[in-house]
Amino acid sequence: MTNEKEYLPKSAMSIHAHPDDQDFTVAGTLAKWARAGCEIVSVIITSGDSGSNDSAKGADYKPELARLRETEQQAANETLGVKETVFLHYPDGELEPSIALRKDLTRVIRQFKPDVVVTGNPEAWFYGSDYVNHPDHRAAAQAACEAVFPSAGTRLIFPDLLSAGYEPHNVKRLYVHGSEKSDTWIDISETIELKIEALKKHVSQVDTHDVDKWMRDWAKEEGKEKGLEFAEAFKVMILQNEEDHG
Repeated sequence: MTNEKEYLPKSAMSIHAHPDDQDFTVAGTLAKWARAGCEIVSVIITSGDSGSNDSAKGADYKPELARLRETEQQAANETLGVKETVFLHYPDGELEPSIALRKDLTRVIRQFKPDVVVTGNPEAWFYGSDYVNHPDHRAAAQAACEAVFPSAGTRLIFPDLLSAGYEPHNVKRLYVHGSEKSDTWIDISETIELKIEALKKHVSQVDTHDVDKWMRDWAKEEGKEKGLEFAEAFKVMILQNEEDHG
């Protein structure tokens, strides 16, 4: 699928490890979908509370940093048009693709019933020759993919969720960013500025001076193969055909 008529979901869920992860990667797509009327839920698994190397700050700074980074993410999501933000408060820097995490993600998928889930690539260790992918990113992506299938749609996986009223839900499409085998390119020319604006909300994490150049350069590189000025690229799994969706 190399951009059939561009798919616009009615509802979507973005699942990432840290505040700012989605804004570096998929914010242009989320903003485009939101503009088209898609209801988007942003799930942030940790609150980024380990992301400081300031020698003047000790472990007691972590709760304050978590609150700050959650506030920044809320502001970024408002910029993009995200309807709701969910923080799961897992420890930053210690994330594992555990059964507990998969269960929590299964719960939120069943709760909000998105057509599409957007997450990272669980297999990505290295990008270029200068970036080792954060283990939290891989753990978040693995748990998200496993929650999408098979857990969210399988009735007797996590039966206590069923007892609590979380009925199974089948996600229609899974969008994976950061894949070496992308097959779908989203034209974000109309929302690249919103992506940059959202990323700049993360002032405690991002040197905002170079954000504009980074984002434009990356989006140009992603779009080059398809002749798009600015794009975000995905590997898309079509898990349920439109005609089969109830």
